[in-house]
Amino acid sequence: MIELREYGEITRPAGAVWAVVADYRQDPRWRGGVETMAPDPAGIVRVGTTTAEVMRFAGRTYRNGGEVTQVRPGHSFAWRTTSGIDAEGGRIVEALGEDRCRFTFHVRVTPRTTFDKLLEPVLGRLLRRAIRADIRRLAGYCATSATHSPT
Repeated sequence: MIELREYGEITRPAGAVWAVVADYRQDPRWRGGVETMAPDPAGIVRVGTTTAEVMRFAGRTYRNGGEVTQVRPGHSFAWRTTSGIDAEGGRIVEALGEDRCRFTFHVRVTPRTTFDKLLEPVLGRLLRRAIRADIRRLAGYCATSATHSPT
């Protein structure tokens, strides 16, 4: 099993960052490798929101179905996959002041195939690097996007 928790500080109000990370339609803008992300219903997540994701990671294309299982509006949500890879995780936004916050992304992936289990240490390092890069992209996207005003 690969279990990771990565976080970064973002110089934007928590509400502005929440508006991005809680709207799955925004994922291709800040998550590397995400080719498409289709939430149903569209908009800010709620319990029961489902997703259809196509992403490239470590040279492979993955098609994952997902479902939001818990939501604390403006703060956090949890998800799990329903098809594709075996994973679960969440996103947390914590205010650190009026104009900055901490974003945390956590994930647990359980490799299914013998090959993936053998590569688990390498895949874990690659995933950690990818998540750290995603958080940096998120910070840049939130800082430069005029469409996401403070709330």
